[in-house]
Amino acid sequence: MTSELSSIIDFIRYGASRFSAAGLTFGHSHDNPIDEATHLVLSALHLPPDLPPAYGAGKLVAAEREAVLALIERRVVERVPVAYLVGETWFAGLKFKSDRRALVPRSPIAELIESRFTPWLDDRHVERALDLCTGSGCIGIAMAEYNPDWQVDLVDVSDDALSLANENIVYQHVEGRVRAIKSDLFAGLQGEVYDLIVSNPPYVTNDEYAAMPAEYSHEPVLGLTSGDDGLDITLRILDEAAHHLSEDGLLIVEVGDSEHALVELLPRVPFVWLEFKVGPMGIFALERRDLVEHAADIAAVRAARH
Repeated sequence: MTSELSSIIDFIRYGASRFSAAGLTFGHSHDNPIDEATHLVLSALHLPPDLPPAYGAGKLVAAEREAVLALIERRVVERVPVAYLVGETWFAGLKFKSDRRALVPRSPIAELIESRFTPWLDDRHVERALDLCTGSGCIGIAMAEYNPDWQVDLVDVSDDALSLANENIVYQHVEGRVRAIKSDLFAGLQGEVYDLIVSNPPYVTNDEYAAMPAEYSHEPVLGLTSGDDGLDITLRILDEAAHHLSEDGLLIVEVGDSEHALVELLPRVPFVWLEFKVGPMGIFALERRDLVEHAADIAAVRAARH
């Protein structure tokens, strides 16, 4: 095998073919075998994702060929996400460390960050932002990178996730503007007020998790599941966020396929479901004043779950 494959393009093509033949699931940053194989091969060779095409003909030395082939086989046999195999992935145009301490960075929120949340923040003054349920820290760190005048807090209840987030803070050189805080949602944030709260909380239902492909079994369950309808944590956020938002503050939360269940539970709350380049992605925006106005409905729905 190693004698037949020699160039970077050879190994990307071979990896993509192996991934397709094996029927792998692509849900961790990529949606197709070619991008998945490209990520694996280039990262394994310590090359950037925007490598000029001319370098694709570059030959691998023997040790590199063996290492790349071993990773391709692990991806096929063990169903480990590529980001965990190579220890890194890209989010909002930035490279982050990635391992089993937190979910692989992936969220349409990256598109909002890259567009600087236009039009939502066009006429707002933002000094402080919160990335709630931060995991690897990718959302909050990217917000800080794209908005150098913001102070950003990263919050998670998981010590493992926070250790990875802290490594990514250092990796991206944002130590002066970003801090990681251990807290069960807002419980450890007494007195803290933000102009923007962004959250990609767990929102997978218990039934959905049981049916998920093997790739997801390598990720921490804590970062994925949120009760029978996927909304246990989101309802807590809705119930408590107003106390931590400035008067003109904005809340943005990703709930994925749990969108419909949320609308059924709270039909009077004026969720604005955001549109992305590929269409709707189950992410809503809410003004603080709407949270306050509908606080009784939100609290009643949350209380009913107990």
